[in-house]
Amino acid sequence: MPRILRAQHDSFALSRPFRISRGVKTQAEVVTVAIAQDGLVGRGEGVPYPRYGESVESALAAIEGVRGAIEDGADRAALQSLLPPGAARNAVDCALWDLEARLAGRSVAALIGAPEPDTLASALTIGIDTPMAMADAARAVSSAPLLKVKVDATDPDAQLRAVRTAAPDARMIVDPNESWNRALLEAMAPLLVALRIDLLEQPVPAGDDAWLEGFDYPIAICADEAVHVAADLDVIAARYSHVNVKLDKAGGLTAALELADAARARGMGLMTGCMISSSLSIAPALHVARRSDFVDLDGPIWLAKDYPGGVRDDAGMMTPPAPGFWGTP
Repeated sequence: MPRILRAQHDSFALSRPFRISRGVKTQAEVVTVAIAQDGLVGRGEGVPYPRYGESVESALAAIEGVRGAIEDGADRAALQSLLPPGAARNAVDCALWDLEARLAGRSVAALIGAPEPDTLASALTIGIDTPMAMADAARAVSSAPLLKVKVDATDPDAQLRAVRTAAPDARMIVDPNESWNRALLEAMAPLLVALRIDLLEQPVPAGDDAWLEGFDYPIAICADEAVHVAADLDVIAARYSHVNVKLDKAGGLTAALELADAARARGMGLMTGCMISSSLSIAPALHVARRSDFVDLDGPIWLAKDYPGGVRDDAGMMTPPAPGFWGTP
């Protein structure tokens, strides 16, 4: 039977506003792809991100442009040259992985040759707010093993002190989302050390980070916006110690695994991240997360309602989706 590809825009309301340095989000806008063949259906999800010039409309148009090739049988390897890295390719790539697993009667983990995903520590995010409100949010999840704290350049000192006081034992990632400059980064160093920050994620703009090469800093710095695919490592490996692997940036699980392998080969640390999304985005990311030093996959935790059978979070410990949800026969 021929393949049939469907792509649509889905919207998920958030249970509370999600604030970062670029603004506030109250809805998760995603593109969902389903590819049917021989009575089986593989699904994937992508989250178009304006920071990278993407929109729901542009992603749907890109997918429509490769419909004929996919329905004619193009596989994941062919897809890498049909679409550029980004949310559109991610949605199609993950749908092809899911379909391949169902057609083969084997899980994605078995196809990769890796163990099945298991429960793991995944960061719970504290969004930007007043120091008092951020402390309250951190106190509510203070038993979690890992927190990710969003800040900007307005008052990071007070915000981080408040969060650390409220959650004295958690490991902590700080994410300014490109909002700092060199002067602020240098000024914050003593505080970040004193607060026992484990990782600083993309503090300065990706287009203004060349000076990080050879820069001596007491906290590990992770590339996020500065790295999308394995080829980017030729430039950024000398600037950052870690890379944040996101399937929406890489353009799917296929390219994300390639990026993770290439980063490890260079001796770099790994983080697995996500956009605000449903569990359909998180299920494939777990195959990168299981080998990462830091995991930040709490996107579905912000939704008012996720898919049934999706990932579950218990105080910062994430359990994979139910069997059959994605990537299993």
